[in-house]
Amino acid sequence: GLNSPFGEVKKPETINYRTLKPEKDGLFCEKIFGPTRDWECYCGKYKRVRFKGIVCERCGVEVTRAKVRRERMGHIELAAPITHIWYFKGVPSRLGYLLDLAPKDLEKIIYFAAYVIVAVDTEMRHNELSTLEAEMVVEKKAVEDQRDLDLAERGQKLETDLAELEKEGAKSDVRRKVRDGGEREMRQLRDRAQRELDR
Repeated sequence: GLNSPFGEVKKPETINYRTLKPEKDGLFCEKIFGPTRDWECYCGKYKRVRFKGIVCERCGVEVTRAKVRRERMGHIELAAPITHIWYFKGVPSRLGYLLDLAPKDLEKIIYFAAYVIVAVDTEMRHNELSTLEAEMVVEKKAVEDQRDLDLAERGQKLETDLAELEKEGAKSDVRRKVRDGGEREMRQLRDRAQRELDR
């Protein structure tokens, strides 16, 4: 985290609505930002200018002037890294320039649509690659088997339909339409399977 000299804000609370005093570890916390009243700690153990500079052992608030609250900065530890829009959207993009990245790529990273790899564990990568390759072979086989099964079923159905039409004495152009439709569907099945294999 940041090495802030005054501390980390851990809660979203501001002040206690009953006591009207700042919440501990909240956005107005006296321990982080300083006392709300001159020469007075939060718990009231130290209440005079003679205790100037003492940090109360009970509440952790430094006995000093209240105006220090205007200068002191706390920090907030976020669950995920963020950037200010000015550093990213400004022209030229300060972050893009610093990281040597195109603004488009940077935008993807900032909005978690893409990731940037900063270090590679080669040993782990080698182990993972063999596992991934084995999985890919299994998936490819499954897609091919399903394709062959679907094509066989569709071919069988086409043969049955054509045989029925011939038995009924259907015209040749009707039979051709049915054959063309069946062949088109089989072509689509092949193409779909090929698209899955190419992915």
